[in-house]
Amino acid sequence: MEGTPPPVPPDLYVEVVRRGSRMLRRRRAARRLMWLLLVVAVVVFAVWAATVQPWVEPPSETTPPLTGW
Repeated sequence: MEGTPPPVPPDLYVEVVRRGSRMLRRRRAARRLMWLLLVVAVVVFAVWAATVQPWVEPPSETTPPLTGW
């Protein structure tokens, strides 16, 4: 701890900045892609729900029995 720190290569700073900016670009692109996928999924779900209307009870497949005629 009392000794002098080892020398740092002169091009280390440039390499670190290059890698860091590349990493930030990749993260930003991944984040935008995830938001885009989320928006597309919400739109697809909304269109599906509007056309299929899953909250409506389906029509009866059979008629009730006729009694008392």
